[in-house]
Amino acid sequence: MRVYISIDMEGVAGVATLDQVARGGHGYPRAQQLMTNEANAAIAGAFEGGATEVLINDSHGTMDNLIHAELDPRARVIFGSPKLDCMAEGISEEDDIALFIGYHAAAGAEGIMAHTYSSSFTEVRVNGVQVSEADVNAMQAAAVGVPVGLLTGDDKICAAVTKTIPGIETVVVKQAKGYHAADSLSPAESQRLIAEAAARVVSRAKTFPLPNVPEILEIEIDLPNASAAEQAAMIPHAERTANRTVKLVASSPREAISFVLVCYQFAAAALRSLLPLINR
Repeated sequence: MRVYISIDMEGVAGVATLDQVARGGHGYPRAQQLMTNEANAAIAGAFEGGATEVLINDSHGTMDNLIHAELDPRARVIFGSPKLDCMAEGISEEDDIALFIGYHAAAGAEGIMAHTYSSSFTEVRVNGVQVSEADVNAMQAAAVGVPVGLLTGDDKICAAVTKTIPGIETVVVKQAKGYHAADSLSPAESQRLIAEAAARVVSRAKTFPLPNVPEILEIEIDLPNASAAEQAAMIPHAERTANRTVKLVASSPREAISFVLVCYQFAAAALRSLLPLINR
């Protein structure tokens, strides 16, 4: 029984502010510890549920946030960026079930630090429907035959995925009270619930349905400004459909993710170019 875990930071209990999720912030070391503890809870639960192998992918920001010396030694860890499949790096047809830990709501939706891959994107859509990172990563998992059985995070993302990912179980570790405000469970309680849910999900991994992946994925990204859209439109087969919007028709989730990651770089570069004007 092989279990794949993708872990983000914004959806971890006790995390709600930019100071916590950005490297260099005073709260970042504390958030690293909380993230690592939730990772260990999911790993322990997976083994309790019957896992014989666990692979965990650090999926937040620079993707080197977990405190490796404190990770459960039974698990292997993927870290660092960029990675071809980003938050779904390492998932394969050998995995029996995927767990998404510490996830958050989509760009343009309500939720704590809601965004889709980049805080510079105002919305990301697939086939006309607003999507979260969980939705896109679940498509990549389904493309290799792996269902997603568990997601943990705030109440907004948990409610959203129950409508888009069939059969998924969720653990709400905090209630969103604003973009940077939360009513959170204690870390100890969230870790207990995550471990229990992971064990439960892994023990019945074979019962989870596999979502259908559309043959065509029309991915649209609303970028922060016209400059970013101009640059993104230079990507082969991309089309600029509005002043700040670019579209690509992808043949696979991997291609869609690659488009997102390149647009991320254009968005970041476009915003950096404005800093001299902002700082005048």
